[in-house]
Amino acid sequence: MGFHCGIVGLPNVGKSTLFNAITAAGARVANYPFTTIEPQVGIVAVPDARLDTLATIFNPPKVIPTTIEFVDIAGLVKNASKGEGLGNQFLSHIREVDAIVHVVRCFKNDDVAHVENDINPKRDIEIVEAELLFKDLETVDKKLHEAEKKAKSGEKKLKQECDFYSRLKDHLGAGKLARVFASNEEDREYFHALHLLTEKPVLYVANVDEDGLTHENEFVRAIRDFAEKNNSVVLVVDADMEAEIAEMPYQEREKFLADLGLLESGLDKIIHEGYRLLNLITFFTHNEKELRAWTIVRGTKAPQAAGKIHSDFERGFIRAEVMRYDDLKELGSEHAVKEKGLLAVHGHDYAVQDGDVIFFRFNV
Repeated sequence: MGFHCGIVGLPNVGKSTLFNAITAAGARVANYPFTTIEPQVGIVAVPDARLDTLATIFNPPKVIPTTIEFVDIAGLVKNASKGEGLGNQFLSHIREVDAIVHVVRCFKNDDVAHVENDINPKRDIEIVEAELLFKDLETVDKKLHEAEKKAKSGEKKLKQECDFYSRLKDHLGAGKLARVFASNEEDREYFHALHLLTEKPVLYVANVDEDGLTHENEFVRAIRDFAEKNNSVVLVVDADMEAEIAEMPYQEREKFLADLGLLESGLDKIIHEGYRLLNLITFFTHNEKELRAWTIVRGTKAPQAAGKIHSDFERGFIRAEVMRYDDLKELGSEHAVKEKGLLAVHGHDYAVQDGDVIFFRFNV
């Protein structure tokens, strides 16, 4: 569907191990920096118990979950924005994703080298985010210079644009991320056109060893303190364990998680949180051939949601016939929902809701 979460972090923090566990895409894992050079993309199904319930109700021949893409981006190092390591190549890969999953090492292991020689999560986060900030400053400075040259014509709009870039440059220069910049309605067009790295929403993943799952260590606490100040979320996972769980048969996996007292794997939590970070929701369609989940941004109107299925559906949209998932679950059948008068008919202005089961009417 074109929604991408980029997995970033310093070298040897467990990014590729986590990526493998999420996507089973086989990224190379080794104990030295820059094992991942080209970004690898893995498409993963979004776990959704509602799909299983609907499959029981509709009994379709095929069930197709919705998906989200994860991109394994090579490890950043200090001064990457100046070309250190693989520098600008890595930063350009981050620019292409919609949200960032920032993996931070929170375990000690003498057999796994750390590029900075010791474990310090706050420092590691600051190294990565400083490189993103430096690159954003470079981007804004370039745009400011271009706008200043054009503004010599005296046009009012160009002067406003210069003022915007100048304020944003000062903000970034003070070490503040773009996503906490207070932009007004007039600035939005300029702001989003920049595609700044630090504008992207971030999920911090604290990669711990097995003991760290049950006893929160000082490293995880340091990340929580940092994330709280930046209104970000922290998830704690053991990437090595998640890789093992991912290879288990489904029933064995469920039992293993239950024995650990867990309702879902760390990977499922990451997928769900990535979905939330991108402000995505799911709607469902069904016919005699398949039951299918679809991903859209929250607030998408019915014709545009129909267009996710096929462009003809959007062009010829007439109406959306909508059943709520909760009604179907409670009543047990499409017929019962209709009997209760709970099938709603909506037009062009309807914003699709999470869990809607929709039949689209359209002209060919």
